[in-house]
Amino acid sequence: MPWPKITITTDNGERHKAIAPVIISASRSTDIPAFYGEWFLRRLASGYVRWNNPWSGKELFVSFSQARLFVFWSKNPRPFFPVLDELDRRGIKFLFHFTVNDYEHEGLEPLVPRIDERIKTFKRLSARIGRQRLIWRFDPLLITDYCTTDRLIGRIEKIGNSIASCADRLIISFITEYAKVSRNLRDAGIRINPWDGISRDRILRGIGALCASWKLPVGTCANDIEGTTCGIGQGKCIDEKHIERVWSTNDTELMRYLSHEGGAKDRGQRPLCRCIKSKDIGGYNTCGHSCVYCYANSSPTRARRSMEEANASADSIGGHSSSISSGSTAGSSLS
Repeated sequence: MPWPKITITTDNGERHKAIAPVIISASRSTDIPAFYGEWFLRRLASGYVRWNNPWSGKELFVSFSQARLFVFWSKNPRPFFPVLDELDRRGIKFLFHFTVNDYEHEGLEPLVPRIDERIKTFKRLSARIGRQRLIWRFDPLLITDYCTTDRLIGRIEKIGNSIASCADRLIISFITEYAKVSRNLRDAGIRINPWDGISRDRILRGIGALCASWKLPVGTCANDIEGTTCGIGQGKCIDEKHIERVWSTNDTELMRYLSHEGGAKDRGQRPLCRCIKSKDIGGYNTCGHSCVYCYANSSPTRARRSMEEANASADSIGGHSSSISSGSTAGSSLS
């Protein structure tokens, strides 16, 4: 079913038709908690965002009026902690996907905080919101001549020993080498090795054994694993069963939506994605972490330029004309 449409009044007094989704993703394509907390608070107060389609350039207004759940994706949600107080004050439900990788030796995530700091933030966030609302991602899985399959398993084990008890589950994903990803890796002088059947099976067995020892459910994101391999099956990052488990007793409207849309995939995502329907409000080329493998940035240089051109008062992330090029106060911290 399409999202319902309502009429909104924008910040400059114009009236527009807007979709009113029930679940809002914030965001698969940029790190809103790390870089856009102040912008998000302003959009929350205004009650809408303007989203620009990265392929067609067409703009779409998204109302928050019917939103029952926000799903946040981040590699550094620490600056977003003050925003959580406002979400709680408004009674807005939310959950987090927190990516904690370890590619420090390879320099693949140059502007992400050090691994020890991210582990501290993960524990703090879990204590703040509860483990049921916090999902650990190790994404993407990749190997190099130095970062062998066994070394990668060892890194995952070291992180998991610290945070597995603080998470609801683990989501993993093998790297997809889109053309721009391959170009950015080549420009950075980094060569990754392809996943063959042997190495793929070894990493899955290793992660499966670790998660069994931690008693931590684990699934893949948009990967073609058939059935269950070593306790690892095809996962859903936005999963109606997970949402029901957390909020079934206190949100009848959200449960009504899940009863209609549960089991149906989000057609706006990749073919192998199994998530239920949500609306993403992020923008490409707007994340300041400069991760070399990122599919959402054409290049780290372009993303940094967008951050420098930030317009904090705009109503969208990315796009053109009056829209925001990268978000609010790039690189600032609310904490």
